[in-house]
Formats: sequence, structure tokens, C-alpha cells
Amino acid sequence: MLDQKLIRENPRFVEENLSLRGKVFNISPIHKLTLEKKDIDIKISDLQSESKKLSKLIGLEISKSQNNNSQVIHELKDKGNEFRTKIAELEEKKRILDHTIKKEILSLPNFPSKDAPIGKDENDNIQIKTWGDHFKKENLKSHLEIGESLNLFESKKTTKISKSRFITLIGNGSRLERALINFMLDIHSKNGYLELMPPALINSESLQGSGQLPKFSNESFNCSNDDLWLSPTAEVPLTAFHRNEIINTELLPIKYVAYSPCFRREAGSYGRDTKGLIRLHQFNKVELYWFCDPSKSLEAHRSITADAESILKKLNLPYRLVDICTGDLGFSSSRTFDLEVWLPSSKSYREISSCSNCLDFQARRSSIRTKIDKKNQYIHTLNGSGLAVGRTMAAILENGQQLDGSVKIPDALVPYYGSDFIKTI
Repeated sequence: MLDQKLIRENPRFVEENLSLRGKVFNISPIHKLTLEKKDIDIKISDLQSESKKLSKLIGLEISKSQNNNSQVIHELKDKGNEFRTKIAELEEKKRILDHTIKKEILSLPNFPSKDAPIGKDENDNIQIKTWGDHFKKENLKSHLEIGESLNLFESKKTTKISKSRFITLIGNGSRLERALINFMLDIHSKNGYLELMPPALINSESLQGSGQLPKFSNESFNCSNDDLWLSPTAEVPLTAFHRNEIINTELLPIKYVAYSPCFRREAGSYGRDTKGLIRLHQFNKVELYWFCDPSKSLEAHRSITADAESILKKLNLPYRLVDICTGDLGFSSSRTFDLEVWLPSSKSYREISSCSNCLDFQARRSSIRTKIDKKNQYIHTLNGSGLAVGRTMAAILENGQQLDGSVKIPDALVPYYGSDFIKTI
């Protein structure tokens, strides 16, 4: 969430920074509301000051008068009642204004970083580097074809259980998914992350704190009888884990890793990747999350990205690192590095992790602070997939496919999977 004081005092600066996202933002209505609120605050403060003076005056009149019901005291008390009535009316106006202003500010995205490349959409993203050699052979199969031939997952029968774009993992498919989750959690835990396993059902306040609500309500599944939603990513409950807290600076950075099932409607993506493991309504993900000192979040951003990269390197999966342009940034992110894994069947890279620095945006929405020089300051939060498990499986199937129809398991994963190859049963 953006700083209300900044919006009130420097609206032009706010509009200029938001416009880097490639859209025009007119915050004049919000600015006007913040000025109105400030005026009410001044009036309330003045009335409270006058009320205190009047209370002292009434006390003096009572102490020097033998008649507590004298005309002078009566008039002073009536004046005091008028003050209280006016203060109550102004406080009610302020309460309504506060609600309106917060609602409006919650709809504004984070400022893009000055270091992020300027651009309108994904076509303006900048490739930073590539790693690994592309798997190039003739007659390569897609992960969908491989999965079906090895009986690793089933989508058609799953529609009887749920609906389209859900999947049931079978046998070695389930085994590979479980191996990947354990492998990722172990690697990140050894790298200093504390493992959490958060609830899959989360409340609206948690979604609001991470930036998913109100903007992305159509992307999440809501439980109509409760104020609960199916979590779209572990980033949401991990942000909320320290909501309304002041964290001791000596504890920073706090680094969490969490496995969770994720649920997304994928609104607006119909017709894209409707088959296979790339774009499902339910998928598994291992999430990395940092709470850090505001002065150290740029360094932390490089570190969390490197930690996500390490999984791809250990699995020997070719990938590239991409700097996301201002017009393609996520709502809460100030700067994002995407990791995109190579899928040889389509001869293209596909996103497998987004590592984002949100600065104080989520912390301000969630009221998460720390004390620096004896003053409360909002901390910085960072998140990144480490990794999306289904897409990692798809990459392993495609990059490890053999001429005999089997799939070579990456060496680092063999102890978790229990075999060197996935073969036809």
C-alpha cells in the first residue's frame, strides 16, 4: 500500500511513478479526500484543545463558586456539550473518510523500481543471462505426450471428480511430484530457510495484506459460507504470518520456505496451456519468502533469486533469467526477476519462478514493522517460487526424455525418487 501522507503532500510524484507501469493514473480524487481528512484532523485537534481549556475553566468556576448550578457554570457546560457533539460528528466523518481513502489506496499498485527496465508488456522484458545447454533432438515429445505414455497423470477422468484444468497424478507421477517437493524443501532448509506449512484456506485480510485483494478477487476461489479463500500462493499466508507485529531488528532477515497447494481461476487465460501441467487451477509450489531490513532488500533480492536458481542448476535444467519491465510487473512488486525453464518440445522458455522485491508495500498493508534508531519502520518483503513443482516436472520429462520412451531422472533427484529412470510400467 502506498503512503497516504505521500499522496496528500506530493500527488504529482505519485502519479509519475505509477505511470511507469504504462498506464495513466489519476489520483486527484484520492488526493482531495486526503486533504479533506487532514482538515478534519485539524478541526478535531482544535476543538479538543478548546474543550480541555473549557474543562479547566469549569473547574475553576466550581472551586470559587458555592453554587455548582450557577448560570455561568451552566453556560460553560452547555458550551462543552457543543464541543463534544461537534467532535463526535467530525470523528464520524473522519471514520467514513478513512474507510473510503483506504479502499481507494488499496487499489493502487506498487511503484516500479527505478532500476527496472521501462516497457509496456512482456515483449519489453530483458534477458539477463542463460544457463545450461538446450536439449535438441528430432521428434521430441511434449510433457503431455510423455506423461500419458508413461501413465504419470490423468486429466480426462479428473473432470468426473472436479472440472477441466485439474489433474490426477498417478503412480510414478505422484512419486516424482513428492520427490521434487521434498528435494526443494531440503535444499532450501539447508540454505537457512525455516520451513512452514501454512493453511490452504485464508481470510480476506490476509489476501488484502499481500496485495491479492481487492484487485484479484476474480482470480481466487471463495468459500461462500465463510470469510475464507483457497490460497493462490503461499506468499499470502507467509505475509500474514507476522501481520500487526513489530519484529526485532536482530531477527532480520527472516527466511521462510513453504510447500503449499495453490488454487487459481486463471481468469482470462482460456485457450492457453489448457492441457498438461503448465496452467492448472490447482498446482503445488514451494515458496521462498523474506522479511528483511529496508536497507538490505536489494541484496536480499539477488540472494532469493540465486536460491531459486540453485534448484534449476542442481536439476540440470536449462533456464534463463529475465528482468521484468515496468509494464509487466506484478501488482505488489517493485522489481521482479523471472526464471524461465527451457521446454524443448515448444523450443521456448516458460516461467517457473518470479522473484520479487515488494519493498514496504506489503508490510504497510499488513502493518509489519521493525525498530530502527528507536523509530518504527515498515520492513521490506520479498518472495519467489523455489520452484513451481508441476512446471519443474514438465521440464524434467521433456529435457530427460530418451529414445526408448523412458525419462532420465536428474542425478540430484535420484535419492529422492529412488530410481535413475521413469520407465513404462
